[in-house]
Amino acid sequence: RKRTHPRLMSYETILYEVSDRVATITFNRPDRLNALSPAMVRELRDAYAAAEADENVWLLLVTGNGRAFCAGADVGEIPDDGRVIYDEPYLSTHEQWEAPQEATPPFRTMTKPVLVAVNGLCCGAGLDLVTTGDITIASDRAEFFDPHVSIGLVSGREMVRLARVLPLNVAMRLALMGKHERLPAQRAYDLGLVSEVVPHDTLMQRAREIAAIVNRNAPLAVRGTRLAIRKGLDLPLHEAEILAEAFRERVVRTDDAKEGPLAFVEKRAAKWTCT
Repeated sequence: RKRTHPRLMSYETILYEVSDRVATITFNRPDRLNALSPAMVRELRDAYAAAEADENVWLLLVTGNGRAFCAGADVGEIPDDGRVIYDEPYLSTHEQWEAPQEATPPFRTMTKPVLVAVNGLCCGAGLDLVTTGDITIASDRAEFFDPHVSIGLVSGREMVRLARVLPLNVAMRLALMGKHERLPAQRAYDLGLVSEVVPHDTLMQRAREIAAIVNRNAPLAVRGTRLAIRKGLDLPLHEAEILAEAFRERVVRTDDAKEGPLAFVEKRAAKWTCT
């Protein structure tokens, strides 16, 4: 298969590269354990928007540089009143009335799947990527915990999301024990928090293998399936089924929906066009 040429975008706190229809976004503050500064949050928003808008991108891959994936918000850059920093005046935008997203991709509104490769320490807001990513794998060096209560803060959306993924008593234990309780990678896998644990040195190789497998499938069908699952989680089962059928009916009208069965009958690889 013909490879696309990598395209790079310049940021100060993250790395962004597009290659083989994958946008790789790498947290790049290893000296700060990839803790989230206001500048990093702004750059992540821009990178996520760029990947969603780029027709050459079919999947986002998020990971970190150094020994940490993401250590949550940079405590040294949090204002005294604890508010999240925005460029706009306080409470002047809809975003500021929502739960803060910080490092989280706009998973509720974007269409493209997100693959998360947890390379090491993951805590606080870093947990958001694990609970909102579509596929999450981890290095055997990964550890998960939430230190909010240990520094005098309420663990808000992070643990609310985690409690939807983990058994309640496990999530509650992590939340209330704070920095004193850590979940190792294998335990996270056993509990279903991540879908695979791999040797540390092979993490990115395996992540790219998974990305390539996803991208062998029809991209519009992948997006419709992802949206059906994501949006259906907030609905009663019957309504979720009807919504999923609406997405199916939209995609069945595309050229790719005709190409898939034809390629299967002709015993060849399908040529997806996203149309």
